[in-house]
Amino acid sequence: MKHVKQIRLLPIVLLCILVGFIALQFFNAPIEQRPVTGPMKNVPKEVTRILERSCYDCHSNAQHLTFLDKLAPISWIVNKDIRRAQEVMNFSEWDKLSDAEQKGKFYAIFNMVRAERMPLPSYAMTHPGAKLSANEIETIKQFALSLSEKDSFIPAHTTISPMETGRNVETLTTSTQPEVPVSPNGISYNADFKNWKVIGMSTLIDNSIRVIYGNDIAVKAIQEENFHPWPNGSAVAKAVFKQAKKANGEIVPGDFVNMQYMVKDGKEYTETEGWGFAKFNGQELKPTGKTALFAQQSCISCHRQLAESTGYLFNVPPKVNSRKLIEQYLKTAQNEKNPIYTSIQ
Repeated sequence: MKHVKQIRLLPIVLLCILVGFIALQFFNAPIEQRPVTGPMKNVPKEVTRILERSCYDCHSNAQHLTFLDKLAPISWIVNKDIRRAQEVMNFSEWDKLSDAEQKGKFYAIFNMVRAERMPLPSYAMTHPGAKLSANEIETIKQFALSLSEKDSFIPAHTTISPMETGRNVETLTTSTQPEVPVSPNGISYNADFKNWKVIGMSTLIDNSIRVIYGNDIAVKAIQEENFHPWPNGSAVAKAVFKQAKKANGEIVPGDFVNMQYMVKDGKEYTETEGWGFAKFNGQELKPTGKTALFAQQSCISCHRQLAESTGYLFNVPPKVNSRKLIEQYLKTAQNEKNPIYTSIQ
């Protein structure tokens, strides 16, 4: 008798599900359609074709969504991903970016596809045609490397010790600054980084070398592996230099490029995983970004996809690096084999 009642209830349950599904469609706002104002230029056709097939449904104003993509509640997730993707990178409004920003975006694309974080695994599962083959990833890699060739090594006029970079940045930049520069989100250039501890080094495909500093709170978090999440008050500074090659082939920091900061405040920076970002460029320490939304629209995307396991911070060492280790790193930097972290190949 109980089994019969369950069978009779089944059509009612299915009808309720159907009615609920139909009702959801009345709360299904379509994604805003915007015009294509500035498509990519000076990009090889084979690269453009790959991006159009694998990236444009989210990172452009020309979506080709399937019928299922447009049905709630799936559409809610799809629309959210599209809006976030367009904020980070929009191939239909490419002309809004400077040449340097366009180059930086392609470095980010290379990072993402190489790490198999883009296209999003959830998207690739339902859109198998968007998956990139090894040959296609190699095509993007070669184009990104061709851009980095324009950032060729500069001759090493002077040797800068990594432990002296803080003093060099301070001397190089503040002499021209009548007042402290401030990022659009309120983060100020902090000259005190030179008194912090060096916690890491990194190189990138743009032929830069980066010396990474952490304040006392960040250093303690690293020592205790307490960065899920990082404690509020943690701060990291990254001094970026062009790589300079000495006559004997040794690579050392050359001309100053910029200072980058990440400051942890879980209440203040809720849209960027609790981190505030700032970048100050050149000798004038010109702040990056036109509005306070710049980090939400650019910085956090790569950090979310590639550094979630370390609390959204790149280059977290297993322990605080010693002076000897940092100096050894500089001596061996030219032998780095992975092209995404160095272009010495």
